[in-house]
Amino acid sequence: MCRAALDGVVAVREALAALNEARQAANQPVFDVDIALHQGEVMYGNIGSRDRLDFTVIGPAVNEASRMEALCGELGVSVLVSRKLYDLTVSSGTAKGLRSLGFHELRGVREAQELFTLGE
Repeated sequence: MCRAALDGVVAVREALAALNEARQAANQPVFDVDIALHQGEVMYGNIGSRDRLDFTVIGPAVNEASRMEALCGELGVSVLVSRKLYDLTVSSGTAKGLRSLGFHELRGVREAQELFTLGE
């Protein structure tokens, strides 16, 4: 599953590059996305009131992934992978192409986390 997630990220980046090339040729604005991959337990469901109900996910893993995504620009990468997900890819033999960016503080997370990226 972890390899499928990483392959999905590669596919999204390739499709986005093609889309941006076409948009640029048509004199339209281009855009980029940042992606954070993490592993952990989440809770999901409808949250809110009868007047406003949202389907969402919550939990520490969601918060960590959000904090990771916020670091993409600062670190100059468009993809970040947590140590938890990295360890799962190593144990399954599918960690090829990931490199460490060292340890980084994530807002609201007690300890610095080692983050990885695809060979960009």
